[in-house]
Amino acid sequence: MPISIDTKFSFKLPRMTDILLQFEAAAIPEQELLSTDTDLTDAEHCAWVPAQDDIGERIWIRAEGQFDVSYRAEVDLKRQLADLSSLRRLAPHDMPGEAVQYLFDSRYCAADRFQTFVDEEFPGTDGGERIAAIRDWIADKFTYSPGASGPQTTALDTFIERRGICRDYAHVMVALARASTIPARYVACYAPGVEPPDFHAVAEIFLNDPETEGGGTWQLVDATGMADPAQTVKIGVGRDAADVSFLTSFGTNEFGDKHVSVTAT
Repeated sequence: MPISIDTKFSFKLPRMTDILLQFEAAAIPEQELLSTDTDLTDAEHCAWVPAQDDIGERIWIRAEGQFDVSYRAEVDLKRQLADLSSLRRLAPHDMPGEAVQYLFDSRYCAADRFQTFVDEEFPGTDGGERIAAIRDWIADKFTYSPGASGPQTTALDTFIERRGICRDYAHVMVALARASTIPARYVACYAPGVEPPDFHAVAEIFLNDPETEGGGTWQLVDATGMADPAQTVKIGVGRDAADVSFLTSFGTNEFGDKHVSVTAT
């Protein structure tokens, strides 16, 4: 079932400024871009560059004044889905290089602070069973609360407050997975059913691939419960939100309007 995406946002730059954007659906094997249309205000400089792990692209913009972005896409998903609780954790020495970096602490996800907690809260679990238990624990203990967090809120802050938005849920999920010696990364995405409609964020966990001997697979996990992995369109991935913000400004900007609509067609 194709996913239809319609996104618009704008910002104003009081002087010539460099901006890094990442909002387009990634062209990767698990999702086919049936159609795309990106419309940007004319800029002094505009260039597409590969994003983290070559999943998706970022756009360098150098511009001044009012800047408008409009994006439409139709995406067909072909993702490998598995019963999460049946997947094993790979031993660290068996992990490929692409996964190892996602065991480490990052700006918003200080996993080492949670090692004692995961051992005490989820005893006797490992691999996908541990991940499912963490997902359900977050869903039960946390309150989805728009406005309760900000750009500097970390996984530890959210863990203490027990409230936040999708970004915060994903950060806690990532941190607790890494504390369990399971690679986890942050995924910026689009998904139908997100309320209020907006860019969304989920975690992606690296576990054994049941279809490939000795192989691994990345599985999407959303502790908010809003995004179905079978209908989630990836924009990009990173260690945490700092790597995949839809707008990173290297100077002052005044953000304007934003509209995101995602539907299953």
